Amino acid sequence: MIKEHDGGLLAGLGDIDWARLHHAYGSAHDVPGQLRLVCCDDEVSRKNAWLHLFNTIFHQGSRYTSSAAAVPFFARIARSGPQHARPTALEMLTRLAVDWHDEYTLPAGIDTATWRTVAAENTPEKMAAWYGEQLAAEDDPERRRILKGAWDFCLEGGTPDAHASTLPSYDAVRTELHLLYTLLEDPHPEIRVRTAYLLAWFPEEGTRTIPHLMACLDREQHTQTTATALVAAGLIGDRSLLPRLQPYLAVPEPLVRWGAATGLARLLTTGSRPDASDEELIARVIEELTQAITTPPSAPDVPEAVYNEGNIRGYAARALAPLAVHASQPVLPLIVDALSKDTAIAAEAVTAALAGAFSGEAPPGIVPFAALNAGTQNILRCVARRGPWDQYETPVENCLRDLGLPDSPAALCEYVQPADSTQSL
Repeated sequence: MIKEHDGGLLAGLGDIDWARLHHAYGSAHDVPGQLRLVCCDDEVSRKNAWLHLFNTIFHQGSRYTSSAAAVPFFARIARSGPQHARPTALEMLTRLAVDWHDEYTLPAGIDTATWRTVAAENTPEKMAAWYGEQLAAEDDPERRRILKGAWDFCLEGGTPDAHASTLPSYDAVRTELHLLYTLLEDPHPEIRVRTAYLLAWFPEEGTRTIPHLMACLDREQHTQTTATALVAAGLIGDRSLLPRLQPYLAVPEPLVRWGAATGLARLLTTGSRPDASDEELIARVIEELTQAITTPPSAPDVPEAVYNEGNIRGYAARALAPLAVHASQPVLPLIVDALSKDTAIAAEAVTAALAGAFSGEAPPGIVPFAALNAGTQNILRCVARRGPWDQYETPVENCLRDLGLPDSPAALCEYVQPADSTQSL
């Protein structure tokens, strides 16, 4: 068991009124006991404790008032706890910060500005006021009981809104980041990998984090750590990093080249548009991402090293989509094939390709197909013939409509057909 003396891993644990905080099953009174067990010598006890914590303060991705309160203790364990507990503590910090949104929001990364805007509209105070108004106007006893429970929950700091309820945990982890940078120098590769991965989801800390990631790259010899840091830098950095990341496209290790191409693709397609000076770099990035789709590099051991739940091929396809218009040969068919198991993500990738082709601006009505550049023509041919179309409206249809283009398979096929009916994909 961990001692709670001053300066220890669990210093201050007893000062928190856990019984007034919540987790998935009600009062969080049991959280301190589980935190005391995760670093113990008994393997069964600590495994059960970790499982209990994942199922309560991070139940199916939900966060609660107890989740943010537990963050400082996980951060201490990650820094100086027993080695068996440190990787799991970093995993817990990642999940408490971003749930599984690290996978949902690729290839652009976490949009904290939108997250904060939505959360501000659904704070515990605002939700408590709303439930209070509903309660005052309700006469049905059962409805009043339900509303009273929700009202009390919000008065105690909870909120049923996912945006607002998860932000305190995210910000609690963000507060700890400056104490975790030193883990990029840890002697254990798994700790370095998991730390670099965690840092990828805090764009607001980018100016402070990037120097640490660059220093990590300068000294790193571990392939997965290097690849992870390259992608992290791409997710939270800006175009000033292009010359810094570009040399990694020429290294022997395929996983590192993939990491560099993935990070560079994000930097090239976020913020200002690519210009003529980027053409050579874009071509090299497209080449490497296309190679990763057709022959994915292996990434053993730590799944966080490769993002996208370990699906390098899928991440390469998602990263390549916004650059599809710049490719000398059609690449959208490769992208659609790589994402064929997930229609929603495939639709998002095709939409990104369309947006990149038209630079976010709708053409003036339906322009002649022959007037479009070759890259845009290739994209529209693929969309017309391969979709992804569905029986329900998808983002692809919406994007086509917003661009003033035909938004059905038949109409789009008719639009692209006169230009070259012999073109094949």
